[in-house]
Amino acid sequence: MSEVKSIAEIEEEIVDDFSLFDTWDEKYEYIIDMGKKLKPLEDEHKKDENKIKGCQSTVWMVSELKDGKVYYRAESDAVIVKGLVSMLIRVLSGHAPKEIIDAKLDFIDKIGMKQHLAQTRSNGLLSMVKQMKLDATVYLAQQASKN
Repeated sequence: MSEVKSIAEIEEEIVDDFSLFDTWDEKYEYIIDMGKKLKPLEDEHKKDENKIKGCQSTVWMVSELKDGKVYYRAESDAVIVKGLVSMLIRVLSGHAPKEIIDAKLDFIDKIGMKQHLAQTRSNGLLSMVKQMKLDATVYLAQQASKN
């Protein structure tokens, strides 16, 4: 039995977590709490080239490939967005590039996030996902060129 959970298993955990809350106020509090637990990004990484384009709030994200797995770190100046990026990192970080690229991320729909976010935040969420998958694509191409 593998100790590392699959992306689908982590997504299901998040869906289960959200099912415990009755209102969106409670769900937003949970999202904000997740953001508070996000380790701060070092100041050296808070530069324009690491900003996620398409987010109304400022989101910096960096990634690295280590032992065949992609690890993301990020921070935002907005509490809810910080929680959203924390959730994405929880799901996608620590997985192989191909797994990240293929991830459907159904949990976003299952927890009703798309319907409850303002259009600008929803676009920002999609921009974060797009950047994470783009980074994974680059790492996959780098791995393929080495073989």
